[in-house]
Amino acid sequence: MAKTLTGIVTSNASDKTITVTVTSRETHPIYGKQYTVSRKYAAHDENNEAGKGDKVVIVETRPISKRKAFKLQEIVEKSKGSIEVKNDVEEVEK
Repeated sequence: MAKTLTGIVTSNASDKTITVTVTSRETHPIYGKQYTVSRKYAAHDENNEAGKGDKVVIVETRPISKRKAFKLQEIVEKSKGSIEVKNDVEEVEK
């Protein structure tokens, strides 16, 4: 059975390649504390259909290149656009 992962596209700058960040919660084997782990995977996107911020499912496949061993299976949710936060904070004079 091929491994499937769900994550967020963090980059689609390369042609036919997307970078997917997969976050998971793991438990420390000794201390029992939970923590989040983020891993990045390069995945093959044949038609360049996934955009930045999309939630996607990638599936393991034969190695396509040195770094790519996953391919895009489906786009679960398209991004709703980027939100830019303004850093213009007015200081209050005392």
